[in-house]
Amino acid sequence: MHAQAATPVPVASPSAPIVLRSPESEDGQRVHALVRACRPLDENSIYCNILQCSHFAETCVAAERDGELVGFISGYIPPKQADTLFVWQVAVRDDQRGEGLAGRMLDDLLARAACAEIRYIETTITPDNDASWRMFRRFAARHAMPTEEFILFASHSHFSGLLKDEHLLRIGPFNQTQL
Repeated sequence: MHAQAATPVPVASPSAPIVLRSPESEDGQRVHALVRACRPLDENSIYCNILQCSHFAETCVAAERDGELVGFISGYIPPKQADTLFVWQVAVRDDQRGEGLAGRMLDDLLARAACAEIRYIETTITPDNDASWRMFRRFAARHAMPTEEFILFASHSHFSGLLKDEHLLRIGPFNQTQL
């Protein structure tokens, strides 16, 4: 049995600034690779990531350092909830964690014209994803925003027991002056 060589991971310079921007369709494959490396996030297809980076670019954030994708938030405004930003996934590369990048990406996203009417942030998180709970609760506390939580998708009724419950965390209501 032959061992496969590890794929080298580019290492961004910690002194280089992080650039936050809207993604482009060409970022889809890089987003896919980043999400794959950020367990416990669920992988979507590359095609889904390309759609996120094109159709939903105004509500997604790409974070680059030295030209390397080091963070990504995918989000969208649900069709029947024009005042809500649903954050689908937050991915930050291991070597960039601990710098508050996820919170900065969320701040950047909410400052965009596309989010001017947003009064709530919603996301789903499994009970054991401590990093996500910590990040969203810190964000809410930093901006003095209320939160509520309940099970949105139950393990047995939605996932045949194959996946964990998905809890909905709702942050808000808030106004833009809180940001």
